[in-house]
Amino acid sequence: MTAPLHETDIARLVDRFYDRVQADPMLGPVFNPVVEDWEEHKRTLVSFWSSIMLGTRAYRGNPMAAHRPHAIREEHFDHWLALWREVAEAELPPEHAARLVEHATRIGRSLRYGLGMAPRLGVVRALPVIDG
Repeated sequence: MTAPLHETDIARLVDRFYDRVQADPMLGPVFNPVVEDWEEHKRTLVSFWSSIMLGTRAYRGNPMAAHRPHAIREEHFDHWLALWREVAEAELPPEHAARLVEHATRIGRSLRYGLGMAPRLGVVRALPVIDG
């Protein structure tokens, strides 16, 4: 039986993932110019993923609005997701990694649609706007 997912697991995943993003030749040039404080950005993402995965309601924000002004292209999504999958599978038990990848895939699909990059295929749930 796999131990429950904890916020410390999510924090470790987010930390390792965004360390890789910063150094990534495709994603680094997108993220590095706009993230002023990486530690703060990671805390925000831990809050986001904890809200999604653990129901903590710690995240307050609108992911679509946060991504809209940036130079994100279609190819960034597949690359981001492949890197997320790689790090999740390295850091977490398979059941937790699979759930995080599943959620990231759906969120990416919603972002693509919202940013005008992909046709709507079937039912796509909107990104959560989480208010207290």
